[in-house]
Amino acid sequence: MFQFADIALPPAQLITLPSFDDARGNFTKTFHDTLLKEKDIHFCLKESYFSISKKDVIRGMHFQTPPHQHAKIVFCPKGAILDVIIDLRKGSSTYGSYAATVLSETNHLAYYIPEGFAHGFKALTDDAITYYLVSSEYSKEHDCGILYNSFGLDWELKNPILSERDLSFSPLADFVSPF
Repeated sequence: MFQFADIALPPAQLITLPSFDDARGNFTKTFHDTLLKEKDIHFCLKESYFSISKKDVIRGMHFQTPPHQHAKIVFCPKGAILDVIIDLRKGSSTYGSYAATVLSETNHLAYYIPEGFAHGFKALTDDAITYYLVSSEYSKEHDCGILYNSFGLDWELKNPILSERDLSFSPLADFVSPF
């Protein structure tokens, strides 16, 4: 059964995905519309994708601006990641605050990330798969980010592997929120 846990950045939630092991391997359910709605998560799936990352890769902190903003459900079916979200909602009492949780193939945790949050992660293992369920389709003109090291999190890496794009993002202090 799905289990839902509130975190310090409402309405974001940590979800334990139901997972079953037997002699054949593992089966994990990643989405159940009725149960999400019972927890007041109204999620309309529009796009889904995954990334495969080497250990010490940092991807993020990503989001899309209105009118193409999106919510995400993110989980790690292979390996482990440190998954991080930042509240970018200007009227929120937790604006600029972040939460970080290990998501892995063994703990079966997922983040529900509402609209108005940035998302990123650090790969803790080689070939870590990060899977995204997304409530809007990709829009290049609305695809944005916050500089990964500008909001107070110690990523505990001296030489992270980052894309040029992710290194080009503005720091949180310079960000003007559209949310």
